[in-house]
Amino acid sequence: MTPVQENAVKEKVAEQDLASEYDLRQIDCDPNFWYPIAWSHKVRPGKTFAARYAGHPIALIRPEHGPVYALEDRCAHRQVPLSKGKVEGDCIKCCYHGWAFDRAGKCVTVPYLNKEGVGRPVKSYPCREKSGLIFVFPGEAALAESVPLPDIAQVENPEFKTRRFFPRVKCHYTFMHENLMDMNHQFLHRRQMGSITARFMGQDKGENFQEARYSFARKGGNQPLAEALIFGKHREIEGQEQPVEEIVSIRTTYPYQTLQIHDKDGDLVMDLWVAYVPLGSDQQGMQTFGLLSVKKPKWGFLLDLAWPVLGIFTNRIFEEDREIVELEQQAWRELGGDHNVEVFPIVKALRALLARSGVPNANAKPLKKGR
Repeated sequence: MTPVQENAVKEKVAEQDLASEYDLRQIDCDPNFWYPIAWSHKVRPGKTFAARYAGHPIALIRPEHGPVYALEDRCAHRQVPLSKGKVEGDCIKCCYHGWAFDRAGKCVTVPYLNKEGVGRPVKSYPCREKSGLIFVFPGEAALAESVPLPDIAQVENPEFKTRRFFPRVKCHYTFMHENLMDMNHQFLHRRQMGSITARFMGQDKGENFQEARYSFARKGGNQPLAEALIFGKHREIEGQEQPVEEIVSIRTTYPYQTLQIHDKDGDLVMDLWVAYVPLGSDQQGMQTFGLLSVKKPKWGFLLDLAWPVLGIFTNRIFEEDREIVELEQQAWRELGGDHNVEVFPIVKALRALLARSGVPNANAKPLKKGR
């Protein structure tokens, strides 16, 4: 065995060990990343907004002047939500007794006690805005400056038109990563897409990412209108396999996921960015924040006309995915753990990435050997 082959075997064994040490559905997201928890337009000047990350309630406050900030959504006095309070100047005043907190979480006023330093502070979170999203850093605040915000689709690119989507899904975030990465599930979408087959075209991987590339061959059924409007009508060659028209690249760069489509000339025609933000202390549900950018054709009004059709098409695809991953989560609960029998090497590598990047929760137990 050559040194290259030996390294490949060691790498494969290491991936299997990491993926099998704990039940993957009991590994929480690493909080030391930037997570979106609201759309910017939802937090108006002089108003508050109640959001969550995992089991942590977070109040977003946008003063009339100055940037938005994030505090624990519990007043230090009686623990009622600060998001129900009133914004005055740069502070938020609790709706109950009027305790006022600044953007650092310091209690600056207890109105009925004319003393300083009486009220306790509340936790503050590093907070940033980008591409129409409000991000918080729920982990160690001291690390926030060293962790970059993610690049998000083509939101700032005038050559693309972008739509938002933000459904809640009742499953662990790892199911969503697996679903998008594994394009071999197109049979699920046969009513929307017709009969198509994924063709694996290669992969890339690193310490914090896993990428898979595919093309698709249509085996029957008509090309969906939304697909044809975006990519053009595919050639149909009777009796022969359809040539490669586009390359679909799916990448998990922990903790985010992207899907990009390049046409046969190598030009980017679609760019999807998505974050799965855990909800609840057990992280068995999550809020999706997604941005889908589509390249504008020469005649831009054609995409505007097709936009509602594209929205209906993508929503139908997502609803089929949502149903299936929620059924996976239901099976996990009923069976008392992860009984998936994975055979696709790409998904095995993805599971290893998610396992080593996340944080086993308080209920996580090492799996039995041989399982």
